[in-house]
Parts: sequence; C-alpha cells; structure tokens
Amino acid sequence: MTTVSFPSHPFGVTITTDDIVASMTNANGWEDRYRQVIQFGKQLPTLPDALKTDTVKVSGCESQVWLVKCCENGKYHFAADSDARIVKGLICLVLAAYEGKTAAQIQQFDIDAYFEQLGLLAHLSPSRSNGLKAIVEEIRTFVSR
Repeated sequence: MTTVSFPSHPFGVTITTDDIVASMTNANGWEDRYRQVIQFGKQLPTLPDALKTDTVKVSGCESQVWLVKCCENGKYHFAADSDARIVKGLICLVLAAYEGKTAAQIQQFDIDAYFEQLGLLAHLSPSRSNGLKAIVEEIRTFVSR
C-alpha cells in the first residue's frame, strides 16, 4: 500500500468515539446534535485540491466526498473532505472510529451500534444515511484487501 502525505486531523487521535458519544449525549435534542456535527466538521482540515481526484471520490454519496486512505506499519490512516458542511461533520464521526486503527480493530468496531448511540440515522435523510454507509463500506473494503 502506498504512503500518502495528507493533512492530519484530531479524529481518532485526540477526539475519540467516546468523546463524540459524550458530546452528542449531552446535546439537547436533534438540533443541538446537528450543530455539534457541523462543529466537528469545522475541525477537519480541508483536503488539498491535488488530492481531490476522481480515484478517491466516494460513490453513493449525494454530496461530493473524497476519501484518501493509506496503511503504515499496520495502522490505517484516512483524510477526507466534502463540499457539504453536515457531510464533513459526519465524516468526522467515521474518522474517530477508524483513524490509526489496525485492520482487526476496524473490522471489530460495531459502527452500527456507535451510530445508534449517537441517535443520528433516524434524523438523516435516506440519501445522507446511504452516503454515510458508502464511506464506511469504502473503508472496510480497503482494509479487507
């Protein structure tokens, strides 16, 4: 697998899934959760235009989503971006679960239970839910190679 130089981010590093679950649990209702997801997205560095190629574009997303993936020393790293604010925030939730993990850790992580804890899927449009699942599937497919 190739080494790719891309911007680092705090998700899965200093902002963990536990941090996100706590933040979302403390939110008052869906509107606060929605705002929190957008705030997470603001902490995701913009992917350089040179990395926004068709080969890293995630299909199945209504918005444009770019996901760069690499494996170094048995740990998987991801950088991503989107042209939609809410999607950028949703990407952060996925990155918190998978960044810097081994293939076994990624495969064993129960992403559906995590999303259930966050109370997200019931409030997302079907196209947003499908896009979120497409991002997860893209990562799982990469890891299983």
